Amino acid sequence: MTTIRATVRGGRIELDEPIDLPDGTQLLIPIPDGEADDEAMSPTETARVLAAMDRMEPLEMTADELAAWEADRQARRAAEKADFARRAAEVEGLWP
Repeated sequence: MTTIRATVRGGRIELDEPIDLPDGTQLLIPIPDGEADDEAMSPTETARVLAAMDRMEPLEMTADELAAWEADRQARRAAEKADFARRAAEVEGLWP
């Protein structure tokens, strides 16, 4: 997915840079819930997140838990493969 930067002026969306799309191209533009926050985390926030990560204990599974997880993973993989043709046809139908 390509990201473009634009600004709303007078109720219209104005692109900050030209974009090479054919006329009539329809776009789906998600609207943020609040003010756009392009700033990175503050040093205090970064330190808090890193401290929380350091407190996390590693995930350790028993042999039975690992076997159950692997069986579930294989079952999901098989289901996704079985459904691939239908999903591919749906995606293919999005373009003329």
